[in-house]
This record gives sequence, C-alpha cells and structure tokens, in this order.
Amino acid sequence: MADETKNDRERPRPETTEAWIGLMRARERVLARIEADFKASGLPPLGWYDVLWELVQAEGGRLRPFEIEARTLLAQYNLSRLIDRLVKEGLVRRETFDADGRGQWVVITEAGRAMRARMWLTYGPSIEAHVGARLTEAEARQLAGLLAKLR
Repeated sequence: MADETKNDRERPRPETTEAWIGLMRARERVLARIEADFKASGLPPLGWYDVLWELVQAEGGRLRPFEIEARTLLAQYNLSRLIDRLVKEGLVRRETFDADGRGQWVVITEAGRAMRARMWLTYGPSIEAHVGARLTEAEARQLAGLLAKLR
C-alpha cells in the first residue's frame, strides 16, 4: 500500500499480538501456581531454585554474579539481594579471586545442593500439574519447538 506509514509497517499483526498476550498471561498464571505450590510446601520462591540450579550445573559449582544474571531472568539489583539471602541461609558462599577483592565467585554449598534437590520434589510435580497435564506429548513438543523459535 502506497499510503502505508512506517509506523503501520512496524505494528504487529493481530495474530502476533494475540500470541504475545496469550504467552504473557500463561507465563504469569503458571508461575503464580508454581510459586503457590512452593509456598504450600514451606519452600523459598522460584528465584532461589533458578540460582541454585545454575550453580549446580556450573563447573565447580560456581559462577560469577554476571554469569548468573545472564543465565536467569533476574535483574542485577534483585540478584544481588537474592545472593545475600542465599549466603545468609548458608546455601551459597562468596569467594574472592583477585588481588583487589572485587572479583567474586558465588559457590553453592552442600546445603544449597540439598535445598535445590528438596525444591525439585515440589517443582517437578508442579510443572507436570500446571503444564504437562494440560498438554499432550505432541502438543508439548510442538510448543517447545515454537518457543525455541523465539530464542
């Protein structure tokens, strides 16, 4: 169309907007349900699991804070406070690795590994209840494939 403006061309198609809204609503609802399951089990929030999981997966059980930030969806200011809480609970410790003391590792402790495993006992079934039970295997594969396109 000759009279189409640049702003019109940059607007998402209605189907794209509908997909975006559905994705955001589903995300919020599922996360709220999972957080409620953690709370009902007397466990800390999902953000704790995310950090502990990344540390368990990391070589030597340690990462720099910016690496944790890059691997999770936590903003730097929230991550700093969360790491402070994890240190206070004995789930991680900080180790300096350079002469001026500014470079730090965040290292998972045995208590942190145990907490992550304990949280998985609720998290795994929660994922199944709030996602897996609502999709067939084929639908789950299809959804995973579609979401992989957005990475």
